[in-house]
Amino acid sequence: MLSGGRKSVLSVFRNRNFTLLLTAMFVSDFGTAITSIAASILVFRETDSAFSVGLMLIATSLPGLLFGLVAGVFVDRMDRKRILVVTELLSGVLIFCVPVLLPGNIAWLYILVALKSILYQFFSPAHNSALPDIVSNEELGAANSLLSSIQTAAMGLGYAAAGVIATQFSPESAFYINGTTFLISALLISFVVMPSHEEESEETTTGAVVQNLRDGAVFLWHSPALRSMLLLIIPIGIIYGFLNSVQLPFAFRALGATEFEYSLIESLSLVGFVTGALVMTVITDRLREGQWIALSFLIVGVFEVVYSQVTSVTAVILLSMLINFLDVPSYIGQNLLVQRNTTRQMRGRVSSVFYVIRDFAMMIGIGMVGVVDVIDIRLAVLVSALALVLFGIIVFIMPGLRRPAAEWHQSIALLRGISEAPGLGTGRSINMADVERLKQVIPAFACLTVAEHQRIVSDITYAEAEAGTVIVRQGEENAFAYFILEGSVVVGHVYKEQERILMILNAGDFFGEIAALTGVPRTANILAKERTSLLRVPSHTLRDLVKHPALHRLFFSKMMERMMSLDMLDMPTQARHDQDMLRDLRRTTEMKVVVVD
Repeated sequence: MLSGGRKSVLSVFRNRNFTLLLTAMFVSDFGTAITSIAASILVFRETDSAFSVGLMLIATSLPGLLFGLVAGVFVDRMDRKRILVVTELLSGVLIFCVPVLLPGNIAWLYILVALKSILYQFFSPAHNSALPDIVSNEELGAANSLLSSIQTAAMGLGYAAAGVIATQFSPESAFYINGTTFLISALLISFVVMPSHEEESEETTTGAVVQNLRDGAVFLWHSPALRSMLLLIIPIGIIYGFLNSVQLPFAFRALGATEFEYSLIESLSLVGFVTGALVMTVITDRLREGQWIALSFLIVGVFEVVYSQVTSVTAVILLSMLINFLDVPSYIGQNLLVQRNTTRQMRGRVSSVFYVIRDFAMMIGIGMVGVVDVIDIRLAVLVSALALVLFGIIVFIMPGLRRPAAEWHQSIALLRGISEAPGLGTGRSINMADVERLKQVIPAFACLTVAEHQRIVSDITYAEAEAGTVIVRQGEENAFAYFILEGSVVVGHVYKEQERILMILNAGDFFGEIAALTGVPRTANILAKERTSLLRVPSHTLRDLVKHPALHRLFFSKMMERMMSLDMLDMPTQARHDQDMLRDLRRTTEMKVVVVD
């Protein structure tokens, strides 16, 4: 243990389940990298067309648009370990079929690659969702970085091996190697012990799948950080899709490289990624996810500008290593963004939404690679690099992505100290000046008449909380809702003894309305992040306020967001009868939202 109770970044290696998963990924990615290079060389040999290479890459992305979202629902409703094992076994079978069917028609390569990509749509969100289940929250950053470094090292070795195989043997033999690695990976994963979250009580009907997709989309959209990343991933995916697919024709046409030199560029460039991932195991938590993403895009874009103008293979190798090193923070940052901003029950769906949108955007970028058959390839790379610089700057100002790392550390520290933290005092009765302040921060309260103002004054209390004061404790029963007049609060909960930050609420926000109206126990801990003033509203007064249409829309649209973020849409059967009232109001609210939209 380090000072302050923090674990060493390498303590995750003592976790047997993580080590097994890490080894499985190394073996699987080593084989996949071999076939990736071999397949690209095979297609380019046959067609001498950059577009044909791009078409093969499209075959790996298109299935994501058709199956990605549905795959995320199944990942959230089925045993994730079973998904990982089965998809690896089936992938091995498909890859073994490639050298058997390929002599008949090269179209089989596209078909089998597409089928393999369908399986990946299930494997990837299952893998991403399973990782937080087998490592602690403190180890999550290091685990992501180590996993990325090991996987990338495997790909680098695979790329190098592919160059030797392509020149010394037949490219078809690479597929036999890859098929074997999938089988080994499945065997290793079968020994991993991870919690089963299969929802056996739910039927996976079409309606249930659609509803689960809707729940995941709503959850994602109401998270500022996830929403910002979703909007950015479209242009970024297009840029990366183009830059990744143009590397092979750039090497052959702009540099005059041989097939072996191209495989050398690909393999050695990943040394930079491995190094970057290892460095990130130590420094991940020094900045927030959004800051890492912004810096990575910005600096990578600058060096891509230089890349577009170099003329030697050696220079390209060095630049590729540096670019891959600098690309790590954005990759790790995006993974952590999803893992830290979603609950376990939503993680598969949210991950799949990102994968589908990313794959769609990358497919557009891959399809655009055909332009280098008609325009200067260096100019095309230069324009893409400048666009990446631009979006790196934009990330710095996007909501949810610009938060400093100190805020996250402070929030975690507050949640860890909740057992010794003081509680909120009784406060005092409010006056009309407090009501006016409430109207200023939440304009919807202007709908109340003077008589209604005077009536609620006797029921609502005003309280002030110093930083670290506990306002609500997870699991307690508390019939009050709270409205923030000034300051901010941290909302988090404990899952498997790990503190997770759900959100930061500021002046004008409110919380506790779900428990106040339904009587269910509190689902999160809420502490004052700084000196904060609040109004405490009892449940019976909140019910009266709900009768006003403007406040009804305000409360229940926010409640829908909260229930999405806290997985409360399906409430416990033992909860009180007020839940029936909440569901009715929720349905009414949903209908109103549809009408407004």
